[in-house]
Amino acid sequence: MRTRTTLLIVLCTLLAAVAPAGAVGAPDASTAQAAVDADAAVQQEVPDCTFPFTSTDATGTEVTVEERPETVTTLGASAAQTMWEIGGKEQVVGLSSNAAYLADAGSRTNVSASGFGYSTEAVVGTEADLVLAANIVPAETVTALRDAGMTVYQFEAATSIEDVANKTTLIGKLTGNCEGAAEANAWMNANVETAQEVTADTESPEVLVPLSGGSLVGGGTFINAMVEAGGATNLAVEAFNTSYPYQVSDETILELNPEVLVLQEGLTGLITQEPYASTTAGENNASVVVDPNYLSQPAPRSVVYSTRNLTEGFHPEAAASAEWTAKSEVSVGTETATATPTEAMTESTPTPEQPTTTEGPGFGGVAAVAALGAGAALLARRD
Repeated sequence: MRTRTTLLIVLCTLLAAVAPAGAVGAPDASTAQAAVDADAAVQQEVPDCTFPFTSTDATGTEVTVEERPETVTTLGASAAQTMWEIGGKEQVVGLSSNAAYLADAGSRTNVSASGFGYSTEAVVGTEADLVLAANIVPAETVTALRDAGMTVYQFEAATSIEDVANKTTLIGKLTGNCEGAAEANAWMNANVETAQEVTADTESPEVLVPLSGGSLVGGGTFINAMVEAGGATNLAVEAFNTSYPYQVSDETILELNPEVLVLQEGLTGLITQEPYASTTAGENNASVVVDPNYLSQPAPRSVVYSTRNLTEGFHPEAAASAEWTAKSEVSVGTETATATPTEAMTESTPTPEQPTTTEGPGFGGVAAVAALGAGAALLARRD
């Protein structure tokens, strides 16, 4: 019985064993194609993972990695989190302090500067074969590291789930972890699809995401992408033509009148403070509290955990029937397959999976393998 969501990379011809003409229950071509089309939204393909690998980064620099890097230093928690998820954890020798929540991060060199930013000296001291720099890393830091002889790749900002998937694939190519990247993306996409399915017929609550200093989260941000994936409408997107509207007046907050507040841990007291206390959210004590590590760091684990937690917070009744996919239910394999369009699909409920850090929410789920398409790699999930 097959109970794992499996990413199958078809290296040879896929042979479809179709039932003889006239056989009872034999599916026709349209039925088989419909089964393939139904799973197209979550299909994944493992990219070519060869070296030397060359790509142009956010600075416009053509970066070439001659061979799989044995050591990597990450600047920015999202890159570190991605390395942990795609199987590159052991390659990481240096990371920034905001990635300290990751399991075993303490055994790596802390390359953050005292106060704010990054210590160029500490990064150079790691002697890493490759430095992965988030978009927030200052240009002068990247330049200084390159002048010191380090190979640095700086990423564009990731503000959508698609951006996260592309960034994950790219990190896999840069570090030689392509299969792990494909697996992480498959896990992420399967859970985003589940959230979409369970919220499809629900009414989206109107929310705000307040930050410290009187600002809000607007559109064109990773946090807003998570809010939308969880099935809510961010009132600040239409109200303000900016990603992070600052110093929003109390009167404006009251006019927007959110039904629910999305609060990061450490800011939960805002719901009892004005002006939020006088909104519908405040009067009903309606809030969803999320881990800031996952709400603000664009990486696969962040997408999975934030999407699930927000979906369950916004739509508890609908989410009760959700069949979330655990990371352990997704694998990458290479095989020559022979399948029929009516291959049986099975389900089971596995033991709930816990994240690799003790600070995040754990969850389990169910998934199953469906059909394969000729010459393609399909991630098939049972609805």
